[in-house]
Amino acid sequence: MTAGAAFLAALPAWAFGFALVLARVSAACMLLPGIGEAELPTTIRAGFAFALTVLLLPVLQPALPPDPAAPLATLAMVAAETITGLWLGWLTRLIMLALPLAGQIIASLLGLANVLQPDPTLGPQTTALSRLFGLAAPAVILASGLYALPLAALAGSYRLIPAGTMLPSADSTASVVAAVADSFALGVRLAAPFIAAAIVWQVGLGLIARLVPQLPIYFAAMPGQILGGLVLLGLLAAATLAAWQAHLDGVFRALPGL
Repeated sequence: MTAGAAFLAALPAWAFGFALVLARVSAACMLLPGIGEAELPTTIRAGFAFALTVLLLPVLQPALPPDPAAPLATLAMVAAETITGLWLGWLTRLIMLALPLAGQIIASLLGLANVLQPDPTLGPQTTALSRLFGLAAPAVILASGLYALPLAALAGSYRLIPAGTMLPSADSTASVVAAVADSFALGVRLAAPFIAAAIVWQVGLGLIARLVPQLPIYFAAMPGQILGGLVLLGLLAAATLAAWQAHLDGVFRALPGL
């Protein structure tokens, strides 16, 4: 009877703690690479967030705040946890988007941007090459084990941002801006060989057009541009993925909480 009464007395505190941890974990799992992919069924992502919350709750319970008496204060704490989870997940998602961004740039340079298809992440106007790179990104993350670093950062984020407290707005905004700039710069660097080849190709076409004005240069050069681009892509695809993975590893190891 005593153990049962103690369990019932502690149950509200555990329920409130579970809600707090679930808010941050589920918000992060919506965006974490390899786990928060839009292609995954919602039930799988929800089940993963629930299982991760069950694992973290016994460890975090002693440091969790007590349930405030005011309902509005409770809602504010849950909202703060949700914002923290979204912030951490978005930091990891931004650098992952560099690979499909590079694919979008490469496809435009190769002349493969005429055939577009919907993408759950980048929107409906996405090239097939960008879609291919977008599918390769989570496969590389899951195969290499890099998914464990964002999960460790999520668990360690409670040391930096205690449960129920709001994110420091200045630091969080600066980190997101830096992540956006880093992601875009990485995408351009990954596509740099194709950008250089496209510049040389277009300069050559301009010279030919001046020398032979009667030649329909666009129709004559497009097959060679596509074929040469595909050959270059076949030669550099492995190196592109390796460079992206190496940069991703460095970014993940510098995540807040690690």
